[in-house]
Amino acid sequence: MAIFDKILLSRCFLGDNVRYNSEILALRSPLLKIWQQENRIIPICPEVAGGLSVPREPAEQQPNSGQIITISGSNVSKAFNEGANKALLLCQQHSIRFAVLKESSPSCGSTLIYDGSFSNTKIPGQGVTSVLLTQAGIRVFSENNLDELAKLLDKN
Repeated sequence: MAIFDKILLSRCFLGDNVRYNSEILALRSPLLKIWQQENRIIPICPEVAGGLSVPREPAEQQPNSGQIITISGSNVSKAFNEGANKALLLCQQHSIRFAVLKESSPSCGSTLIYDGSFSNTKIPGQGVTSVLLTQAGIRVFSENNLDELAKLLDKN
C-alpha cells in the first residue's frame, strides 16, 4: 500500500459547520476527492480548535498591531493563536509538509486577508495559522492554487 503525504485541510472545505457565519462552504474539487480517497486529509478549523464558537462575530487582523479583533471590538487573538498552535501540533504529529487553508481568513489566509476595517477590503497578508505553519517550513496553499499542490505531490 502506498504511503502518501498528508495534507492539513481547513474543515470548512469538507462542508463542516465551522465558519464564523455558519455558512456551509464545501470545496468541490476532484483533487480533494482523490486526496480523501488516498487518506491524505487531516482536517482542522483553527478558530474552532482555539475555542471559538459557531456562529461567531466576524474578526479581522489589525494591520498595525497584528491583533485579531471582532467587529464589536473584542480581542480574540488568544483563541486564534491557540488554534494556530494546535494546527502546527497536528502537522508535527502527522509529519505534514503541506496545508490547504481558506483564503482571506484571519487564521488561514495564505496570500490575502481582510484589512481590519470590516469594509470587505482585502490586502496582501497571511492569517495567524498560515504564518505559524510557514515559519515551521510547511507549504500553505489555498483553494485557489490546488493544482500547484497537486504538481508538488506528484513529484514526491
